[in-house]
Amino acid sequence: MTVQTSTTRLTVAQALVRFLSVQYTERDGTRQRLIGATWGIFGHGNVAGLGQALVEYADDMPYHQGRNEQSMVHAAVGYARHSNRLSTHAVTTSIGPGATNLVTGAALATINHIPVLLLPGDTFATRPADPVLQQLEVTYAGDVSVNDCLRPVSKYFDRITRPEALIPAALQAMRVLTDPVETGAVTLALPQDVQAEAYDWPDEFFAERTWVVRRPGADPTELAEAVNAIRAAERPLLIAGGGVHHSRAEEALAEFAAATGIPVASTQAGKGSLRYDHPQDVGGVGHTGTATADELARLADLVIGVGTRYTDFTTASGTLFEHPGVRFLNLNIAPYDGHKLAGMPLVADARSGLQELTQSLGMHEHRVTDGYVREYAEDKERWEQRVDACYEAEEPDVRPTQSQVLGALDALADESDVIINAAGSLPGDLHKLWRARSYDQYHLEYGYSCMGYEIPAAIGVKLAAPHRPVWALVGDGTYLMMPTEIVTAVQEGIAIKILLIQNHGYASIGGLSESVGGERFGTAYRFQAQDGTYTGAPLPVDLAANVASLGMRVLRAKTVRGLRAALAEARAADTPTCVYVETETADTVSGPPPAQAWWDVPVAETATRPSAVKARELYERHVSTRRRHL
Repeated sequence: MTVQTSTTRLTVAQALVRFLSVQYTERDGTRQRLIGATWGIFGHGNVAGLGQALVEYADDMPYHQGRNEQSMVHAAVGYARHSNRLSTHAVTTSIGPGATNLVTGAALATINHIPVLLLPGDTFATRPADPVLQQLEVTYAGDVSVNDCLRPVSKYFDRITRPEALIPAALQAMRVLTDPVETGAVTLALPQDVQAEAYDWPDEFFAERTWVVRRPGADPTELAEAVNAIRAAERPLLIAGGGVHHSRAEEALAEFAAATGIPVASTQAGKGSLRYDHPQDVGGVGHTGTATADELARLADLVIGVGTRYTDFTTASGTLFEHPGVRFLNLNIAPYDGHKLAGMPLVADARSGLQELTQSLGMHEHRVTDGYVREYAEDKERWEQRVDACYEAEEPDVRPTQSQVLGALDALADESDVIINAAGSLPGDLHKLWRARSYDQYHLEYGYSCMGYEIPAAIGVKLAAPHRPVWALVGDGTYLMMPTEIVTAVQEGIAIKILLIQNHGYASIGGLSESVGGERFGTAYRFQAQDGTYTGAPLPVDLAANVASLGMRVLRAKTVRGLRAALAEARAADTPTCVYVETETADTVSGPPPAQAWWDVPVAETATRPSAVKARELYERHVSTRRRHL
């Protein structure tokens, strides 16, 4: 007996848009749309399919017009991260360069475990014209297109070569997007002929679906072992990673820290898990961390990692944790990360796991010694004095240092401000110096550290939090990578604030180059000298004029005093506004304390130039201190 079901005849693209408009997530009793909007740039690969479908269902699916495909992904990532990964955006492109421009954004999303849905057009499935415009011809395979570049950077990939194949693929895509362990970039490649092909879709495909985002608790055996390890430790240190924010476990972390007295350091992704003035917050950890946190890490006999991947910046490339008997306890929803550094895994949602630990330790009235608390509290106070010194500007009528720029913004910001950064010298300065006032104020993309992320991500965050001041902190190098979405902000009236810092080059890599014997080669934005090196005068580039040419209001600040006034004016503005300030050139230091821990960047083993020879000697001394935690 054949069961008759009601159907609706739509194109594949129309069906996909209708399906996406009725997908929801739910966590802790709160329900929201999974796909809040779609970004798109149209070409022959998607204009007649998804382009027409977005017009057909404009009332159901909001649309944003982008200028660069990579930056559209960055905007979606910014939106998703600020939405606690419970809501995201889709991104559609044409075939060819439009699709391959997605690769960098997809890698960023997947590395950072941020959900984003990618819908690139693809070449004809039926191959009536072969090759079609922009088609990659592969001599060893007929079913490969440039979209296959997205496979290794996607958590799920499928090519929809038949209309009916959309149903299982779309459901799998939603499953991955809402899985707190597996989430990342999801790609559905859509051949342009299939997009426009009609099919009789079962109406149940368009019924509302709610995807519950899980909060798994800990296994009782793992929990008992974790409690025993914490009780046995004399100098425990907790490292908060991005998983604390993804789980919205900040309150549970604060309760755990207050109850146990255990100090809390943070990765770039985890900064803000505790407010900067919480008694147990000791700041950033690792290569860009504070002296307080790094010294605690060196002496810790138990490191409790919560929602962290233990990147090389966090571990100082395997040299930070020096205690001969150090052990690792890893609370992580992903078993892969739970087993890192030969640690004891506590596989659970960060909030659930912290609550269970607090309850179990409370039964034993466990707390670290008063002497340990007093030690790190005094160290923290000394570090705060160093921050004050970096922020202070005794001469308000001179050009500011980069640290003083951050100090001016820090003095203005309250817990509602959101700051966004990703690359250059700013991440290190911010990790050491910024005083995070709320759990979602500090938005650093440091998993991929992608230049050009800041401006489009700020647009995404502003769409998720329209009533909050959102700042994109951008150096001249990263600005030149991707300023195009300023046009989108102006077009849609998205009142982001850009703090554009001109230091005439790649300040971060310039400093790194000098430290590894590279002599800052190719890192300054200067004219070429007679010997072919870029050591001439700074380039006469007017980035403020460039910003203005894209339609954004620009406030120029030449001194510390002028900067303070410009930042206050920009913060009060209800239109997109940029504050432009020139700081020191790339061949001078930015002013913050130097790195408090090492980072492994291999140095030339053979060289004749004295700078490289000296750098290699220092490198070998550091490498000798590395250990594998087994």
